[in-house]
Amino acid sequence: MIKKDKKNVALIYGGNSTEHEISIRSARNIAKAMDSSLFETIPIGIGKDGTWYLKTMNELNAEDVVMKNDQLLALTPGSKDQKFLNISTQKSIGKIDIAFPIVHGTNGEDGTLQGLLKTMQIPFVGPNVIGSALCIDKDVAKRLMNEAGISNAPFLSYQKSERNQIKFEKVVDSIGLPMYIKPPNLGSSVGISKVNSKKEFDIAVDHAFLFDQKIIIEKNIVGREIECAVLGNSSPKASHVGEVVTVSDNHDFYSYEAKYIDANGSKTVIPADLTKELQKRIQNIALKTFKTLCCEGMARVDVFVTEDDEIVVNEVNTLPGFTDISMYPQLWEASGINYTELISQLLLLAIERFENENENLTHLNV
Repeated sequence: MIKKDKKNVALIYGGNSTEHEISIRSARNIAKAMDSSLFETIPIGIGKDGTWYLKTMNELNAEDVVMKNDQLLALTPGSKDQKFLNISTQKSIGKIDIAFPIVHGTNGEDGTLQGLLKTMQIPFVGPNVIGSALCIDKDVAKRLMNEAGISNAPFLSYQKSERNQIKFEKVVDSIGLPMYIKPPNLGSSVGISKVNSKKEFDIAVDHAFLFDQKIIIEKNIVGREIECAVLGNSSPKASHVGEVVTVSDNHDFYSYEAKYIDANGSKTVIPADLTKELQKRIQNIALKTFKTLCCEGMARVDVFVTEDDEIVVNEVNTLPGFTDISMYPQLWEASGINYTELISQLLLLAIERFENENENLTHLNV
């Protein structure tokens, strides 16, 4: 199954996450686009219960959720070329040169999976543990952006244990209406509500707490939704910028439904209709944010542009979607890097970082 003359890529998808199905769609696109002359794709699906399975390309293309099979995998940190053991055969699946984790959301892009791969000494695509953990937690990310002087929406943060202290009137005095209430550790707009009244407020708070142990409440920023893709390690580069236009008759904001369910819920405009000077400012802010939050490999930086051309960072997505309609690959396509070349560059960036990290001392000769 694994060919020795190619780099063997473990494409890891699925996971115990609200974004399980989106992850599978991303994995399919990546597998189709991967340069088969350079890389051999090894699909590894993680079930919703957290079980790891060795998959075939047919299974990846056919399944809407990761289904059970008899090819359960055990992970063996420390071994050189036998890091994944097929439990049914009691044999290694072979050497894995690189991992492409495309597990969106919890336990996928929050540093958890990255830490596991780092422990197993496998190069992997995307930011390292610290960058992944910082960006997934919008509360912490916003505090760091404030420290770096990067404009973002004013916000309040509450723990679940503080539920009785969350008062509508107090929040309105600080944030105003409308406001957004969201779980800070999820992506794809899961659990987010736009609030215009006290009734909506109480429902939205309880809804957000279903997904996380804390929530953030953000001031509504009126502006155009602009996205910029960033690629690279120590010397990253920014793509052209694109605009997300939500169809107002169908959706009040860029919700989960507008992104993934309603085919007419939104449209993307690439490049965005902005002056060259404003586009350059957005690219510079995207790069500054990428570095401030310790990102590597890739990230998509989402911003708002207000009527007076103020740029307000909304969030940073460290494992952006790779579905047919996802903005990250579209932005690079418009910037001159096609899908296949983008995947290749991401895999090579993973190897570059791994090799650089291996130059660090891990013990003292005393």
